[in-house]
Amino acid sequence: MSVYPRPMRQRMQWWKVLGLAGIAGVAATGVVVARAERRRRAYTPEEIRDRLRQRHAEAATSGDDPA
Repeated sequence: MSVYPRPMRQRMQWWKVLGLAGIAGVAATGVVVARAERRRRAYTPEEIRDRLRQRHAEAATSGDDPA
């Protein structure tokens, strides 16, 4: 097995660092998404209905007419 010249080795090291950073970013994004999903599923159906009704009432009384 031959030894690569120094510039080639440095370039390969940068690609390895970028690859590891990309993998870490994907893993961190997965953690954030999973945490948000758990938080979303923690609501009971009654709580969701109450929140939707509240938001609808706020939107109806705000007077903003989209049309």
